[in-house]
Amino acid sequence: MSIAERLTEVRARIDAAARSVGRDPSSVRLVAVSKTFPVQAVRDAYAAGQRDFGENRVQEALQKIGETADLFIGWHLLGHLQSNKARKAAPAFVSIQSVDSVELIEKLDEAAADAGREPQLLIQVDLAGETTKFGVAPADVPRLFDAATRCRAARVVGLMLLPPEPDTPEDARPWFRKLTDLRDGWLASGVAPSMLAELSMGMSGDFEVAIHEGATIVRVGSAIFGRR
Repeated sequence: MSIAERLTEVRARIDAAARSVGRDPSSVRLVAVSKTFPVQAVRDAYAAGQRDFGENRVQEALQKIGETADLFIGWHLLGHLQSNKARKAAPAFVSIQSVDSVELIEKLDEAAADAGREPQLLIQVDLAGETTKFGVAPADVPRLFDAATRCRAARVVGLMLLPPEPDTPEDARPWFRKLTDLRDGWLASGVAPSMLAELSMGMSGDFEVAIHEGATIVRVGSAIFGRR
């Protein structure tokens, strides 16, 4: 199948998953994860109507951003970001979905203000405590909300989850449900709804389950671009 054909199939699956739980399919944003794929793959997906793309590494992303400057792409940083790269990342991405510290929020906000940009930030929540992954423990997330209230340019708009790799899509459901429950609890505690508008969860193997549990952003790579 071509990239365009895979995109059509993924969009149909998103549509069906949303409708099956009474949601408007337009409430789910598809981010095509183009990490490690060549620029031509990005161009092919763009020609098929895709506008949001995700990368894991700042350097690889900056190269692709430069090589696709003629296209109107929204670039999302999905991988871990070291605070010393905040100045490069803040102006380059429409969203940074892997925020995991107060220091990183502060550095991204400073860099965004200096560059005249307003990137959206998502707090990566660590529910499983896996040593190989990053994120913030739920108990520490309110400290990041507090830091977000002081931002001048960058805006925290939601939460991101990277759960343990599931054997089946259903294995991921409890993790997605837990993030939704945490979001609802923070809303009830008085956190501004604007900081909790987005839930980024679900990838190629389980995005339909994530949509059932409330995902507003799904990050899909191999189902669009093929195997890496």
